[in-house]
Amino acid sequence: MALKTYGSMAVDWEQRIDLDRLRRERLARVKAMLAASEIGSLLCFDMNNVRYITATHIGTWAQDKISRFTLLPQNDEPILWDFGSAARHHQLNCPWLGERSRAGIPLLRGAMSPEMGRAENVARKIRVELEMRNLLQEPVGIDVVEPPILFALEKEGIRVVDGQQLMSDVRVIKTQDEIALLTHSAMMVDAAYDELYRAMKPGLRENEAVGLVNKVLYDMGSEYVEGVNAISGERCNPHPHVFSDRVLRPGDPVYYDILHSYMGYRTCYYRCFSIGYASRSLIDAYKRCREYLDAAISLVRPGRTTGEIAAVWPKAQEFGFPDEEAAFALQFGHGIGLAIWEKPVISRLVSLEHSHEIKPGMVFALETFWPSKDGYAARIEEEIVVTPTGHEVITRFPAEKLMIAGAHYHTVEGPLPTEREQEAPPSQRIVEMVEASARNEGVGVTR
Repeated sequence: MALKTYGSMAVDWEQRIDLDRLRRERLARVKAMLAASEIGSLLCFDMNNVRYITATHIGTWAQDKISRFTLLPQNDEPILWDFGSAARHHQLNCPWLGERSRAGIPLLRGAMSPEMGRAENVARKIRVELEMRNLLQEPVGIDVVEPPILFALEKEGIRVVDGQQLMSDVRVIKTQDEIALLTHSAMMVDAAYDELYRAMKPGLRENEAVGLVNKVLYDMGSEYVEGVNAISGERCNPHPHVFSDRVLRPGDPVYYDILHSYMGYRTCYYRCFSIGYASRSLIDAYKRCREYLDAAISLVRPGRTTGEIAAVWPKAQEFGFPDEEAAFALQFGHGIGLAIWEKPVISRLVSLEHSHEIKPGMVFALETFWPSKDGYAARIEEEIVVTPTGHEVITRFPAEKLMIAGAHYHTVEGPLPTEREQEAPPSQRIVEMVEASARNEGVGVTR
């Protein structure tokens, strides 16, 4: 049975995504893994970890500012320090936090200079909470931190250790509501690709395609369109990972990666097209790309390993790169959740020697790339949920074969074939014409 896809509203007549359960189960996972560790408390500045632990969000404008932080002590509830009035908003609207939502501002990535004392202020706040719980002598696990805050914590006698791995391990297995949100998020991209497919034609620019996708997703309720890679023509190889204002032309390959967030849960979802028609070499590249992807997907089930998946992908040298680091993320797998890249990472760079077991509840994206002989390239990606008995693909826009967009060309003999070359080899009639003219005019023709 396929994973369910719900509407975006809450209703009284159908059980849908349970947000209370989502909050409870996420926090319970963190608490359990913290209790089993040697870390006394977790101090998180990463917005995704803060959201996972506290179920709060203040907009994606804060995503890169490291302006919020939460402390989760062993055997206790999280305390959140947030940006100005947001803390008061949480007190009023987040009963699961209440008075544990407090105002607190760090350095804003250096915008507040050291003499302002913000680093010391943060460190003192943390020390007070640790002393109250007799945890001052226990290590504090931190995910990401500004150096002045790290130094201030150490000056307060706090021993800082790596907490990022613990949080990454917590988030690698998704709850049922997280899987439902990821499925919903992918459904929205299905719709964006459908609109994009209808709009693509010669003259459309990459940035216009990006604008169209943004509108579709925001109209459907997206919280944040993180990025739309729109890559066409000769820009497809090597992959630049950023869109431009290049204009689509007949016969162009074009691939997109649509990354957005619905209630925090992301997508990473490539699709590849050709405009009007496609060359045989692009069709062959797409087929090769699809075969590598399908081989990887066929291995996704509990008990298999990330190393087994990486092993079916080609070596970097087979598609034009000197080593795996130079080709990184072209044949690639990565967990997806509140962040675009989570555990497990699947790559020939690391997975053959450092393999991880695939387990039910993992959700990850698998993406492949293959260059064509005419200098272009194909790129495809699917998102997969690991089920107790196998897997389910949650990205549904068609991709089993290369899609042709804007195929409306007709000749006097009927529709123009969607498989054709930019410059076809001369027919026998043309060869005979050239040879005849050479004979008649007394000039040489070299075949």
